[in-house]
Amino acid sequence: MALQTIEFEINGTGTPRRVTSSVHYGVVGSGDLEVLLSPSDKAGKLSVRVVTPVKGFDDLWRRVISHFAAETGLTDAQIEINDNNASPAVVALRLRQALAELPA
Repeated sequence: MALQTIEFEINGTGTPRRVTSSVHYGVVGSGDLEVLLSPSDKAGKLSVRVVTPVKGFDDLWRRVISHFAAETGLTDAQIEINDNNASPAVVALRLRQALAELPA
């Protein structure tokens, strides 16, 4: 199974929420994914790296993660996702679960 790596940056919006420690949530299993959040000095941006076996959905990944960033105000972070055919709804859920693991 050939994997595709998608990398992009998103400008943070809304009330900023910074990642203060590293978080890992989820597992790479069929229809699922793992999310790794870590702090990064990106001047208000999010750096995103997605490794997925599914090709041709770069714009969908960008839209799902941009929507998550806009809703949560997450900034100055590195988001790494290791995907195994998760649906956009599962991606959004795992991102929110990872964010919930951050200390308040």
